[in-house]
Amino acid sequence: MSQQAVSTRVLTVPNALSALRLVAVPLFLWAILTRRDALALVLLMASGLTDYLDGKIARAYGLESRLGQLLDPVADRLYIASTLLGLAWRDILPWWVVVVLFAREAFAGAVVLVAKRHGWVGLPVHFAGKAATFNLLYAFPFLLLADGDGTAARIAQPIGWGFAWWGIALYWLSGVIYAVQLRRLLAAGRVPA
Repeated sequence: MSQQAVSTRVLTVPNALSALRLVAVPLFLWAILTRRDALALVLLMASGLTDYLDGKIARAYGLESRLGQLLDPVADRLYIASTLLGLAWRDILPWWVVVVLFAREAFAGAVVLVAKRHGWVGLPVHFAGKAATFNLLYAFPFLLLADGDGTAARIAQPIGWGFAWWGIALYWLSGVIYAVQLRRLLAAGRVPA
């Protein structure tokens, strides 16, 4: 399987979608904190859709770029962080979930720092990390929808928590995989390209 070259182009459709997601983060946070749940749900769903589309378009049309490799995970993390904080602030999500997921971010940050010290800009993205993000980004709208009394809320709650538990487990698994990848690279004495 040949790897496609990553360009230095800035003005691409995938980069525009990632930038749009970033710009919408403050609006989303405002919506969730002020209980404008319909707007928050629409923004979360739009974020998930554009996250899917930017990667799909980039791979399909050879538009993978260094900027996109930076913007996409930053947008993912900002949406996850703002959603976690917003849902915890509203008592929809317990604070221990926030602590567990932020602890994983700190752990992954430490792995990245060690990688950078040895000359690697980043480690290869793997399926567990993408699956974790997918599960968390699906959990949040369901958990937000579950903050109510109707039938939709009763149906959304177990679905939201199902996605949340899988997301939490896969998020930590992906962090451990990154650490193992780095350890293997260091043990093999591989030099970054």
